[in-house]
Amino acid sequence: MPNIKIFSGSSHPDLSQKIADRLGLELGKVVTKKFSNQETCVEIGESVRGEDVYIVQSGCGEINDNLMELLIMINACKIASACRVTAVIPCFPYARQDKKDKVGSRAPISAKLVANMLSVSGADHIITMDLHASQIQGFFDIPVDNLYAEPAVLKWIKENIPEWKNCTIVSPDAGGAKRVTSIADRLNVDFALIHKERKKANEVDRMVLVGDVTDRVAILVDDMADTCGTICHAADKLISAGATKVYAILTHGIFSGPAISRINNACFEAVVVTNTIPQEEKMKHCPKIQVIDISMILAEAIRRTHNGESVSYLFSHVPL
Repeated sequence: MPNIKIFSGSSHPDLSQKIADRLGLELGKVVTKKFSNQETCVEIGESVRGEDVYIVQSGCGEINDNLMELLIMINACKIASACRVTAVIPCFPYARQDKKDKVGSRAPISAKLVANMLSVSGADHIITMDLHASQIQGFFDIPVDNLYAEPAVLKWIKENIPEWKNCTIVSPDAGGAKRVTSIADRLNVDFALIHKERKKANEVDRMVLVGDVTDRVAILVDDMADTCGTICHAADKLISAGATKVYAILTHGIFSGPAISRINNACFEAVVVTNTIPQEEKMKHCPKIQVIDISMILAEAIRRTHNGESVSYLFSHVPL
């Protein structure tokens, strides 16, 4: 692969390395450091003139520092005469702040702000995965490839849940109904959803189950879990409604605050997440967490983008 360079930010070096290995490339040399006043400094350690540059940085950990580091890396490559700069952002930061609610009409739309910042810094193209709301693609005036973990999730379900033909796919909120119906259709099983009423962010008030899970395996599917209050409440609701086992499958396992202790105390068989966010530390404290590797999906998207091929194959297939 001539004229392609892949650089890793400091948020998820393990994923970047897997992507580079899959493509048979070396990661580009880059030094990121902080001055004593906490300003971020990035030095690209090799020539990128005329190259097709991909920068892998996920929105996790120290989110604001990592976002700033990504913007600086994009700009550093752009002003070093890179031909094209693509930001590969497996977990898009601030994706939940994507609209004004009825209640807090003075709320910011931070996802749009992040989109503007990425564009102004010089990004020509964005590759991301399972955006919280796919309309976020419309916040950009540059091309955005929103990849899906769904094919990898379907593969995991078929390989790891023996009784998957007698399962119900459940959405923990009305917003995820589309995602859940898509998976249920592909597996040819029923779906259900849980209607929740929130009093304020990260706190769920009450839940109502719509659908039947009696004597079935329930598989909760969502795009992200943060403090895990919703999915743990949902799991209790499903067990009390007659489900035999409950699994949770989430694309982005943020797991902040009390999430790990909640999962340990909840009635899950397994909580399955992808590695868009590093999970090694959390897995040490929570044996229920299992990880689906999605590096090959991102690597294949990079390869296809670089070669000018269609990426839509990845929406329904896992690359071998």
